[in-house]
Amino acid sequence: MSTFSIFLILIVIVAFLLVVVVMVQNPKGGGLSSSFGGGGTQQLGGVKKTSDFLDKSTWALATLLIALILLSNVAISGGDATTESKALDQDATTSQPLPAATTPAETPANPTSSDTTN
Repeated sequence: MSTFSIFLILIVIVAFLLVVVVMVQNPKGGGLSSSFGGGGTQQLGGVKKTSDFLDKSTWALATLLIALILLSNVAISGGDATTESKALDQDATTSQPLPAATTPAETPANPTSSDTTN
């Protein structure tokens, strides 16, 4: 398994977790906080602590996702750095000859509007 494949799997997992954490949040103060009673501060560490945890986990997962994407870019380019474009190679010969330049066939003269009579 290549390094890029490992990064790709980690990116998919982190992206899924980020979607789950964002979907659990509710911008109106509900979300996971309200499902545990909402009004009481004694349940599951309180509403404020739950929203703080969700906020911090969102930022952490987003930062981790960006870092993994940047690191996977390094893994891609580090795999085979000797591959270059053949278009830039002046010594390379083409496998097919270029088509010969041909002149277009002469088109018949179009009648002008002054030649036609009513």
